[in-house]
Amino acid sequence: MMLSFFDQFMSPTYMGVPLIALAITLPWILYPAPTSRWVNNRLLTLQGWFINRLNQQIFLPINQGGHKWAILLTSLMIFLITLNILGLLPYTFTPTTQLSLNMAFAVPLWLATVIIGMRNQPTAALGHLLPEGTPTPLIPVLIIIETISLFIRPLALGVRLTANLTAGHLLIQLIATAAFVLLPMMPTVAILTATVLFLLTLLEVAVAMIQAYVFVLLLSLYLQGNV
Repeated sequence: MMLSFFDQFMSPTYMGVPLIALAITLPWILYPAPTSRWVNNRLLTLQGWFINRLNQQIFLPINQGGHKWAILLTSLMIFLITLNILGLLPYTFTPTTQLSLNMAFAVPLWLATVIIGMRNQPTAALGHLLPEGTPTPLIPVLIIIETISLFIRPLALGVRLTANLTAGHLLIQLIATAAFVLLPMMPTVAILTATVLFLLTLLEVAVAMIQAYVFVLLLSLYLQGNV
């Protein structure tokens, strides 16, 4: 039976039990746990340096009140990076290609930033719906447009992550299939295609990290406007 290119995005099951929960839980085992020693090993030192640099990049423009989100957003980014990169390995499943999972991350966090803004500074939060100096005839239209753009934010977060990862996986599979088919007929072209596939895989590793960073960065920007 011929398999579709989109079959790789189906959630795997074993005896009727979905394995997506296992795919989500497994990445946390890969990270070393902090120790009580004065001197850590190189892996722990590199992990700590990466987390510190990430916090500096994301939370530098945010005031002190938003720093309470540091643990949550840092953990989310490391989690997304791990899922995205592990999904590039052969015979693996990428949970972040599922729009439902990405929306489950985006909607609650976006809603939390909106609720914080409404609770702490309701006037400023509602003032974002109407730019200053707007002509009176355009006030109803602009309020509707800004409200729609506000509610589209979580959808854009989830769709962006899903679309980029899905497109990359499809492109890798298409080029790999072409290299496999061309190998017995045109070995030279197949080797060139395999070289392109290798370079594309390196690019997808970068895309996997960048998309996780963009996801968390946009959430931090939404948080910055509400704290």
